[in-house]
Amino acid sequence: MAHNGNLTNDSELRHFLDYDAHRHINTDSDSELLLNIFANNLQKTGKFRINEQDIFSAIQGLYSECHGAYAATAMLAGFGIIGFRDPHGIRPLVFGRRRALSGKGYDYMFASESVVLDALDFTDIEDVQPGEVIIVSKSAVTRRRLVVEANITPCIFEYVYFARPDSTIDGIPVYNARLDMGVKLARKVKQVLGDAMDIDVVIPVPDTSRAAALQLSHELGLPYREGFNKNRYVGRTFIMPGQEMRRKNVRRKLNAMPTEFKGLNVLLVDDSIVRGTTSREIIQMARDVGAKKVYFASAAPAIRYPNVYGIDMPSMKELVASGSSDSDVANIIGADCVFFQALEDLVDSCRKFNPKITMFDTSVFDGKYVTGKISADYLQKLEDLRSDASKQREEKASSEVIGLHNFK
Repeated sequence: MAHNGNLTNDSELRHFLDYDAHRHINTDSDSELLLNIFANNLQKTGKFRINEQDIFSAIQGLYSECHGAYAATAMLAGFGIIGFRDPHGIRPLVFGRRRALSGKGYDYMFASESVVLDALDFTDIEDVQPGEVIIVSKSAVTRRRLVVEANITPCIFEYVYFARPDSTIDGIPVYNARLDMGVKLARKVKQVLGDAMDIDVVIPVPDTSRAAALQLSHELGLPYREGFNKNRYVGRTFIMPGQEMRRKNVRRKLNAMPTEFKGLNVLLVDDSIVRGTTSREIIQMARDVGAKKVYFASAAPAIRYPNVYGIDMPSMKELVASGSSDSDVANIIGADCVFFQALEDLVDSCRKFNPKITMFDTSVFDGKYVTGKISADYLQKLEDLRSDASKQREEKASSEVIGLHNFK
């Protein structure tokens, strides 16, 4: 079994599996918890051979036992493959098929994004619905929606940052949503600067902000330029442990081109501001190559709260906007002014393409967790696990174990 997401009652599940189900858990992975809950529910049937109804019943039980966000796939030896999604639909999961190379029947596939299936020539691509289970056996495709929540609440950060622009998630084309984010962000810039508008050029921070920056420049009637060259062999800096490592890797990841900055007032556009490390380094890079003023626009609202549904955000105290005003953030990252997208505008940029979705998980912006049951103790546990100090201890322990293993 594999999953995308995060269980918010993992401690209770571990206790249940150990003391009641008598199943030993070997790792810290939520995938292992989901697998053992599923297996335990199947075992209750007492059958040597199971059928689709037994699988539906086992996952029905899993839905009531496992809280949080999860899009999961599983392979049942000798039976088939299974895909299911949490009742709120927080994390994405799509399903498609293509003609088998033999010409007889179909191949089936689950993935987090539609672009994966597109690239492999799969057709009839559709979202697995929240609370739905799809079973692909040797003889049939059987599906059933076991739980129907009042509201579908996909994670809005998928559209801001994680998803590829050529994907469609829950009927919302990611690229179009990002273009509309640019339209609304341009309005925010006009509103804040007014007659004092002195921006010469709009420059995106590659890659995810390009669509928003392009549309923003069009709305403001300003030139759009690529001012940063990206090294594609450096990973995401916001999840790297240690401030110094993140700072160095920002410099390795991006290189500013002086001809696009020298003597100009520039508006940099990024998808979001998390710790502020990346933003601060990028702004300083722009100044180092001659920018007069550096404004900074975020396609997302200020991130002020931890994510509990599968995004490896830093601890709350490390979020630059937590407890800070917009002007405070501008001072911390060294910008002349910071523009954050309004939350209602971000929601509208996504919802307009699928009006059936009336709510999104926006917890990192407003602190409202759509599944409920998020205790202060759980948030403190996350705070401790996600701090830089904790991650650096893990890195050190991991390197020591690997070193010992290699020595042997």
